[in-house]
Amino acid sequence: MAKSKQKKNKKDSQLVLRLPKSERDEFVSLCDDLDTSAAREIRRFIRGFLKEHGPAEELSEPSE
Repeated sequence: MAKSKQKKNKKDSQLVLRLPKSERDEFVSLCDDLDTSAAREIRRFIRGFLKEHGPAEELSEPSE
């Protein structure tokens, strides 16, 4: 992988969330069954959410 692409996609931040252990365990187990990772699926959700709802600056009211 090229260095420029590596830096562009660098994962340098964390998101910590609290949820019931049973939900977390069920989610991780389902991800394993589907041959994916929980982190990958959460990143995919976030990217889709951002794509659907647009960046924050597009959601703010236009300045005059």
